[in-house]
Amino acid sequence: MSSGRLAGLGATLDFHHGLLDEARGGRSKVEAHGFSDPLGCSRSIRYSWRGFNMTRETMPAIRLERLAKRYGRVTALSDVTLDVSPGEIFGFLGLNGAGKTTTIRVLLDLVRPTSGRAAVFGADCQANGLDARAHIGYLPGELGFYGDMSGASTLDFLGRLTRGGIDTRRRRDLLDRLELSPSDLQRPIREYSTGMKRKLGIVQAFDSDRPLLILDEPTEGLDPLMQEALYGLLEDTRRRGRTVFMSSHVLPEVERVCDRIGLLRHGDLVLAAAVDDVRRLAARRVHIVFRETVPVPDGAWPEGCEAADVTPAAWHIRVRGPLGPLIALIATLPVQDVDVHEPHLEEVLRHFYKDEAAE
Repeated sequence: MSSGRLAGLGATLDFHHGLLDEARGGRSKVEAHGFSDPLGCSRSIRYSWRGFNMTRETMPAIRLERLAKRYGRVTALSDVTLDVSPGEIFGFLGLNGAGKTTTIRVLLDLVRPTSGRAAVFGADCQANGLDARAHIGYLPGELGFYGDMSGASTLDFLGRLTRGGIDTRRRRDLLDRLELSPSDLQRPIREYSTGMKRKLGIVQAFDSDRPLLILDEPTEGLDPLMQEALYGLLEDTRRRGRTVFMSSHVLPEVERVCDRIGLLRHGDLVLAAAVDDVRRLAARRVHIVFRETVPVPDGAWPEGCEAADVTPAAWHIRVRGPLGPLIALIATLPVQDVDVHEPHLEEVLRHFYKDEAAE
C-alpha cells in the first residue's frame, strides 16, 4: 500500500472521533469530571471559554481565534478568526493552496498552529484534542481504506472505535439511501469504484451521529443521483441540529446547501457571510423590452442603476439595491416584458478567484 493511502487511512482512523486513545483505556478530560457520555443529547455539557461558561447548545461549534500557521517562510494561515454556529451548514471555500486543508488539519490536530487557537464545542483542538475530536464525524478528501478489507469489515472496524457505538438502524438507512447493497459490502474495497469508496466514506462519517461533520469535497466522484442523496442527508442533518463544515470547489452545490460561507485567499479569511448576503454583492441584470421605441435617457440613471446596453427598443440595466427606482422610471413607458436575472454565488466569487489568480 502506498504511503499516500496509508496516510489517508491514518487520518480516517486517528481522527475517527479521537477514539484510538480511548480504546487503549484512556479517558477524556470531560469524562474525568464525571460525564460518562460527553455527547449525550439528554444533558447539557458546560464548558468554559476565556472565562465565559456556556453549554454546547450556545457555544460555537467551531471557533478559530487568530489562527496562524507558517511553514518556514510560507504562510498557510494568517490570523484567521471565525465562529461557526451550531446547526448551520458552513461552506469553506478557496483555491488550491488557500489554506482550507491546513485549517481542517488544525481542527483534527493533524497540524499544530504557529499561533492562535481552534476549538470544537469549547474543547481546544490541541490542548484537549481527544474531546474535540470526539465531537467530529470526518470525511477526508482522499480516502485510504485497506483494499483487502470488505466494506462491511471496514465499517465495523471503524464503528468499534466510536465512543458510544453505532446505531445500526441509522447505518442501514444510510446504506439504503446511498445504494450500497449487502453484496457491495461483502466485496473487497480494491474492487470499489471511486464513487463507491466515497459513499462508504460518507457512511462512516455520518453513522456515529456526531454533532459536527467535517466534510472535505463530499461529492467528489459521486454521480448526480448520489449527489442528490447526499444533499438530502445534509438537509436532514441540519434539521436535527447538527453542524456541517464542508470544503468544496462546486459552487452551485455550496449555494444550494450552505447557510454561510467563508472564503480564504492566501491564508486570509477575506469573506464570511450568509449566502444570500454574498449574492447581494453582485448586481442584478434587468432586461426591459418595449412594445414601441422610447427615448433613451440622456441624464443620470436612478441610484444603483447602471446602463449596460441601451437602445430605443430594449434596455439592459445592472441594478445594485432595490428595483423600485427603476420601476418608477419605466412606469409610464410602453413596457412589453421585464426579465430580472438574480445573481448567483458563482458570479460573485468568480471576481475573488480572478483577483487571486492574477496576484
